[in-house]
Amino acid sequence: MIHLSSLTFSYGRGAPIFSGFSWSAARGEAWAVLGPSGCGKSTLLNLLAGLLQPTGGKVLVEGQELHRPRPHTGLIIQDYGLLPWATVRQNAELGLRVRNFYGPDGTHAPRDYKPSLQVDPWLKRLGLQDVAAKYPGQVSGGQRQRAAIARTLALEPDLLLMDEPFSSLDAPTRESLQGLVLELWAEQGLTLVTVTHAIEEAAVLGQRILLLGRPPNREPEVIDNPGAAQPGYRESAEYAAVVRELRERLMRL
Repeated sequence: MIHLSSLTFSYGRGAPIFSGFSWSAARGEAWAVLGPSGCGKSTLLNLLAGLLQPTGGKVLVEGQELHRPRPHTGLIIQDYGLLPWATVRQNAELGLRVRNFYGPDGTHAPRDYKPSLQVDPWLKRLGLQDVAAKYPGQVSGGQRQRAAIARTLALEPDLLLMDEPFSSLDAPTRESLQGLVLELWAEQGLTLVTVTHAIEEAAVLGQRILLLGRPPNREPEVIDNPGAAQPGYRESAEYAAVVRELRERLMRL
């Protein structure tokens, strides 16, 4: 699904954040990306989204070198990215409206795309039907994030990228949405990559966890966490052990 081949990236003339970095993620895997501030987590996600271009090496998704955002990649960002003057329903429809404008050109929408504004199943699935006519400023942070998720999943992505999506939410809402994302990941057969600064969140969302260190990142450090996404995993001894290991490794970076 994802393959980084000898990736090198720097901002302008700055020091490289990645240098000869190679990493792969298979279709259907759930990955968390964890590391200290400034290590390149969000940069990596923007490279995977096609919003940044490498200064060396290649980013390949489904065997195709990435030069721009692809129609089948969904991106959920930290501040929701909702239009404050649009209702929850209108925000959920936004990606489809963009696709309808361009049509099935293979760039903004898949070549087999059929124009649609059908977001009601997602509003219902995400518990938003009762607030669909309200504006983002009139609903809770959890509901705003659910609206962002609905907007993204309405586009039927096969790759879902999330950049610290729950960091501003209270603990109960955050845990509820983490569980929801894992349910949707399993139901939709998504490949999931979540950037987070929270050790506990990485241990919940990542069946495999990519640790990034101080730049330049040259070799991937991967921790397997196969129990993630299993019912009750957060209360298990295995989860506690993974959290301890991640904390110890981060302290050494």
